[in-house]
Amino acid sequence: MTTQTDEIAGKYEKGLVIVLTGNGKGKTTAALGQALRAIGHGLRVCMIQFMKGRKYGEVMAAEKYLPGFAAHLFGLDSFVMRDNPAPVDIELARRGLAFAKEVIASGEYDMVILDEINVACDFELVDPKDVADMIRGKPPALHLILTGRYAPEEICALADTVSEVGEVKHHYAAGIKDRAGIEY
Repeated sequence: MTTQTDEIAGKYEKGLVIVLTGNGKGKTTAALGQALRAIGHGLRVCMIQFMKGRKYGEVMAAEKYLPGFAAHLFGLDSFVMRDNPAPVDIELARRGLAFAKEVIASGEYDMVILDEINVACDFELVDPKDVADMIRGKPPALHLILTGRYAPEEICALADTVSEVGEVKHHYAAGIKDRAGIEY
């Protein structure tokens, strides 16, 4: 028989599903901040990056200075064409999703970040239904963070928290190019 205390305790042990979406800057960086917080409490974190083929500064720093953090890239160091993705982009995203399923099922990590998975869904590199099934099948205690613009409604519906990062102003509009330490 489950007691009310057991139910309350289980609620606090439940791994959360967090979606970081919107057209503003900082979704990946926010996910890495969450990773930093988790590692501070002894949790192990794996970040799987979709549509990215270069290690950005925050990932390089996290791998260098944070024990318990791992990152894996599944993309090229170039932009993906939304309406005409290259076969290699589709293949890399699908490999990334298969790898994510393995990592999630492994029990090796307490938190898994699926960086830019929402964009991969929107660009039809991966099927949002497959991502939703992966969320539903995750181990109960695993924290799962999904980032990227265009978060599918079915993924948002499964999330415990959805945060939308909105752009108010961006330096690109003033013609200022990307910079190391700011964009990557």
